[in-house]
Amino acid sequence: MSRLLFFISLGLAASAHAAGDLTELGPFGIGSCHVNNRSAQDCERWVPQMEAIGLRYYRSSATGWGQVEPEQGRFDWKALDEQMDCLARHHFVFGGLLLGSPRWNTLDKPGTLPVNNLAGWSAYVTALVGHCKDRIKRWEVWNEPPNFTGRDQTPADYAKIVVSAYDAAKAADPDCLIGLAAKSVHINYLEKVIQAGAKDHFDYITLHPYEVLNGIADNAGTEAVFMHIVPTLRKMLAAQNPAKADVPVVFTELGCDVKKGADTQAYALIKAYTMGIAQGVACTQWFEGRDGDSGPMGLLDREGKPRPSYTAMQQMIRHLGQHPVCLGWVLLNEKHYGFVFQGSQTQVLVTWARPGTKDDIRFDQPVQIVHPLTGEMTKAATHALTLAPVLILDVSDDLVSQAKANKARALPWDGDYAQAKSVSITMGGTQVEQGLHTLSGESVADAVVVYGGSARAGNVPGGNVFVVDPEFMSYTSEPIEITAVVRRNEANDNAGFKLVYESASGFKTAGGWFTVPDNKQWHTVRWQIDDPQFVSYWGYNFALESDGNQYNKYYIQSVTVTKRPKK
Repeated sequence: MSRLLFFISLGLAASAHAAGDLTELGPFGIGSCHVNNRSAQDCERWVPQMEAIGLRYYRSSATGWGQVEPEQGRFDWKALDEQMDCLARHHFVFGGLLLGSPRWNTLDKPGTLPVNNLAGWSAYVTALVGHCKDRIKRWEVWNEPPNFTGRDQTPADYAKIVVSAYDAAKAADPDCLIGLAAKSVHINYLEKVIQAGAKDHFDYITLHPYEVLNGIADNAGTEAVFMHIVPTLRKMLAAQNPAKADVPVVFTELGCDVKKGADTQAYALIKAYTMGIAQGVACTQWFEGRDGDSGPMGLLDREGKPRPSYTAMQQMIRHLGQHPVCLGWVLLNEKHYGFVFQGSQTQVLVTWARPGTKDDIRFDQPVQIVHPLTGEMTKAATHALTLAPVLILDVSDDLVSQAKANKARALPWDGDYAQAKSVSITMGGTQVEQGLHTLSGESVADAVVVYGGSARAGNVPGGNVFVVDPEFMSYTSEPIEITAVVRRNEANDNAGFKLVYESASGFKTAGGWFTVPDNKQWHTVRWQIDDPQFVSYWGYNFALESDGNQYNKYYIQSVTVTKRPKK
């Protein structure tokens, strides 16, 4: 090859790399709040630091309706074009958000879905998608509905917006992809939207599972709940829209408040990406890159200084690579979660201890141990496992084989409850969880023992909030009975609560208010529920809610959930 042809080929290859596949996704993504995402100047304050650690997938440029069409019929692309140039210069594949209503749209109230001006909405989508068709292929419809919609607006209203956007976008760019969105893990809401008309009008799903990740960050032991997000969503899609049952799932926002601790944030990040990849999430776009207007959640603080989570992200990308393959999971010492990946150079085990435990893990031979918050590497045949995740390089063939054998199995949560007829929890200093759990996490140590038996005060953080094993019940609705054994405190103060639970229409109250009769004995209260639909969209399935300070005036001895025969 001549030198001229050689350099021409190099230039073509570099150009192709720079352009990239606009539909490409990988697990390691990043997002931003409003003030860090309005312009190219905003992005230049922090995006280069994201590029430096290997991040390549950016949630959205500034594509809101009011931003690009400040006056009806007049589109201003200058700021958007400059921002897209900036993101491309830093080698990001980026998407767009279809959302908002400009001030001139007087047909709709501010802060509502523009259902009264679908013609204007469609014109905005047509112009925007057409303008960006050579730079953006992924379009997310709205931001985490039903948030940022009108108080009285319904899933049917969102479905109208989705269908209008889908039709307009596909006409402008047949190759573009449309994302159906929901807040948290609100699979119940998505079901209603699909039933209301959005069926077949989307190409991927976006979720924001902050609350489920909080259970992980707070060491509540809810890894199995996190690992069931995508399987539960796919169960719903298979029932409501089979043609879309396997569409990509993207977590376009997910993060952890640094107020929980900088190290805790980093631990949460590692676990979120590890379990996201393991369950098939196409991309997780961490919220956020740099602190802005949404609280201290960034990989960088307000001054641009990296937090431990920044280094953790760097180490994850370095060792797992841009497109890791999850080979499966293992239980180290038969209890600690470990996930095995084919990484960029070798097979990698990501592992951490179960809450409330520390344990020595022994390997067949010395292994490289990466401490992701610092990047430090050590070599040893044993490791003292804690809540701090580590990356183990060059894992043994035996561990890889175990992981592969488990890949298709559900991650267990202290047992197999897939065929169980009931699940229960017994409170106290030694808490017995048999398929039913609380979000009390490390607060379990605050349990109290009263009346000669084990019980827990109703005000222990998370102690009144319950999660069933996802294998016992998730999405599929069937009649259940919930029973709780309770008693007033020693002072016999007036106390009571109501039970709220997840249903297809959101959280509902079962029956009415229950007043605990007295403190002379333990009292059993029962609820017959015919329409549960447990998806853990706020990270739990039901709760005992009290008014004022009545939480600390009663004790819980046990709670049981039993499946009832269908009528």
